[in-house]
Amino acid sequence: MVKRIYITTAIPYVNAAPHIGFALEAVQADCLARFYRAIGYDVYFSTGTDENSLKNVQAAEAEGIPVQKLVDKYAKQFEHLKGALNLSWDVFIRTSNQTHFVGAQKLWSLCNKDIYKKKYRGLYCVGCELFYSPGELIDGKCPEHQTIPEEVEEENYFFALSKYQEYLEKLIATDKLRITPISRKNEVLSFIKRGLEDFSISRSVARSRGWGVPVPGDQSQVQYVWFDALTNYLTALGFGNDETLYKKYWADSPRSTPGVSLVTSRHTPGVNKDRVTRLHVIGKGIIRFHAIYWPAMLASAGLPLPNEEFVHGYITVEGQKISKSLGNVIDPFELTEKFEVDPVRYFLLREIPAWGDGDFSIIRFKELYNGELANGLGNLVARVARLCADVNLNLPSKKNFKFKKVVSDNLKNFRFDLALLSLWDDISSLDKKINEEKPWELEGKTLKKAISPIAQQIREVAFNLSPFLPETSEKIIEHFTGTVKQQAPLFPRLH
Repeated sequence: MVKRIYITTAIPYVNAAPHIGFALEAVQADCLARFYRAIGYDVYFSTGTDENSLKNVQAAEAEGIPVQKLVDKYAKQFEHLKGALNLSWDVFIRTSNQTHFVGAQKLWSLCNKDIYKKKYRGLYCVGCELFYSPGELIDGKCPEHQTIPEEVEEENYFFALSKYQEYLEKLIATDKLRITPISRKNEVLSFIKRGLEDFSISRSVARSRGWGVPVPGDQSQVQYVWFDALTNYLTALGFGNDETLYKKYWADSPRSTPGVSLVTSRHTPGVNKDRVTRLHVIGKGIIRFHAIYWPAMLASAGLPLPNEEFVHGYITVEGQKISKSLGNVIDPFELTEKFEVDPVRYFLLREIPAWGDGDFSIIRFKELYNGELANGLGNLVARVARLCADVNLNLPSKKNFKFKKVVSDNLKNFRFDLALLSLWDDISSLDKKINEEKPWELEGKTLKKAISPIAQQIREVAFNLSPFLPETSEKIIEHFTGTVKQQAPLFPRLH
């Protein structure tokens, strides 16, 4: 039976244009989707936009336009990332669509036994769409946005998260829900052990300006953004509507509810009791919602849980947090237009530590481009192609390419950077081999015999690069199939 994997990114707010931080997540998820397709998995890859937040309402008010017009404008820009970054997603979910409303209301109804209404006063950060307790603030400010939360008092619906304390702790401690890297797993367990509190899952129509998913049976309330937004992972598959994809990529596995015994062994995608792997790729700032709120909601509803969550870090720009006020937002469209898509993908996957934070600067980008793409891969391919052309080397097409174990293992553990470093070791070894053997001093059959295995190895490297640099990989394999000719540089040097 063909193994299946459902890969999702988080869905960003559409109160502004996309920046390089989301580009990182999108490229990481795309790299995984391409890898799993290449090894024979049935892959479904989802991304989209979070359109029902108060943040979007306020952005629309600031621009003096209707909320729908604002979310339409920015959602279109996020959709255009598919071409700009050569992404291969299968579906783009927008949470302002009515089909999403139906699915979000269905999940609410399934969780009804754990939902109750009460009056509440709390400190609310609009940026996080989250109520904070005073103890969670740093110098009175939101730890994520460094802003002072507003005090909000109203009657909301709450979800009984506290009921799931023991269940969630066991779920994560036993890796039934595997969180990578382990530092993020420990962070979640630490948060759970401090004691879970019930959380607000709605807000008043007055405060939300009437924008959002209506609460079933109560037209005075709309769903709080996280309850609504997290449901996108189901509604992207048709949950609540045509559920064909939902049944194939989410529900085709045992339900995971409190009281069910939890698997105690660590696992990798495809090596578990479920028939489909459900993988979320998310940033560290939203781990609480995905690793605590979301599993509890699904358990309450009696639905299967995700079994993998990869948590990446943040990108800073020349050492500073990305901020519109600082004017250091990096536009991924401008970047790919100026430097082409594969060099941008390479920087994000190679330079940004897969399990931590990383920094972007144009100086470092050009260093990597010239040093590893132009002088490394590009120079090697050009040298070998020239020698092949000298003897009219003809290479038959090859279909049974395989990923190196080190590449495969690192991708299954979300170590994009280490996988690429291993491939650049191969590139360096081939360069060294050529320098030592000096095939340019040979002629005729002797040269052909010497250069043929090197050309074959280049094709293997190119195939292994296919999840990371799909265009470059395709160019190299195509060029080294049939009669090999000299070619223009893959990566012209930057100045």
